Amino acid sequence: MASFAEPWSKRHKAVTKNDRGGLTYNLSNSFAQPTSQKEIEAFAEARGDVATLNAYRDHPLGYTPNGGSADLREAAAELYDECGADDVLVTSGGQVALQHVCSALLTKRDHAIVFSPGYQSCQAAPAHSGAAVTKVRLSKDAGWAVDVDAVEAACRPETKLILLNQPWNPGGALMPRAAFDRLVEVARARGIWILCDEVYRLLEHDPADRLPAMADAYERGLSVVALSKPFGAGGCSVGWVACRDAAARQKVVDVQYFGTACPARAAELQAILVLRARDELLDRNLEIVRKNCDLVDAFVRRNADLFAWTRPRAGAVGFVEFLGPMDSAALGEALAAEGISVKPSYCFSEDDEDGIGQFFRVGFGETAVPAALEALEAFVGARRAAWTAAKGGGV
Repeated sequence: MASFAEPWSKRHKAVTKNDRGGLTYNLSNSFAQPTSQKEIEAFAEARGDVATLNAYRDHPLGYTPNGGSADLREAAAELYDECGADDVLVTSGGQVALQHVCSALLTKRDHAIVFSPGYQSCQAAPAHSGAAVTKVRLSKDAGWAVDVDAVEAACRPETKLILLNQPWNPGGALMPRAAFDRLVEVARARGIWILCDEVYRLLEHDPADRLPAMADAYERGLSVVALSKPFGAGGCSVGWVACRDAAARQKVVDVQYFGTACPARAAELQAILVLRARDELLDRNLEIVRKNCDLVDAFVRRNADLFAWTRPRAGAVGFVEFLGPMDSAALGEALAAEGISVKPSYCFSEDDEDGIGQFFRVGFGETAVPAALEALEAFVGARRAAWTAAKGGGV
């Protein structure tokens, strides 16, 4: 197994004082409005779910089954068309699920395909398992779309896994259904697994754009999900892998044995309460996301000489290009000095050839976003003249 990479966001956490309470205005967060225990209990009481509330308040602290308890797996399986409870493995969040699947399915003799720029774990997990990795580049000019021709060209006889992230972090791009279907056919023809990080699924700004879960669409597909993004329940530390292939699931369970084999029962019960309130939570969070996305879009349009973006179609994040006289790392430090947090490009790629040095990610999933955007607007207004002069001078 290869050594683990240093987290790309480590530098950002230091700049934004993440370990000391963070900054006043946070446009770095990637999740929807956080849910509270009080809220999910109120939803449970309203629907008469007394049994789950009582279980949460008084349950034994013994081990849970490897792969999660049946009641949580059943609740998660309700999100799928083809997957049942037996096809779901509960994990301690989504990120660990990516590592577990890659460790289960890949060896140093195998090859995997990933996409860059993107969330680091979606690029690094196959390498952590010792596999050779080819990165397929996503570009601004193509609207951050997955180039299926490039994926097909990258396939080798030893290619065993494609690690996809749809909807895409950091930019909220979403594949057209025809491209999604073609990618599945490319993989099916070669017996390649597709591991899809779907943590932003269900946060499509237009539900008509929603893609099928990969575990539903493809017999060698694995869907990774977490409660953090659409439901704002990251504090549960619950995610799962959905997969219809029993042998693959068993390999993942075997890997879990050497990590967090058993999720906490309290977290499982919280997750059940969240999933049973999913309609209410998603309706609320989508309303916040859509309104805030409009606000970010209006900011970009008002300041089109300094900022640009491809408007997201899903999720609670967008990838903004700064057209001013510094890269996003320097911009991020200047913003942090004024109490404003964004995520610079170095959090999503270490390859200069990706050409994203001027990009930064903004999160717009929370009710605090409008105030943060006002602070950003004031920051820009105070520097516009100097930036414009520097651009004009070729600096």
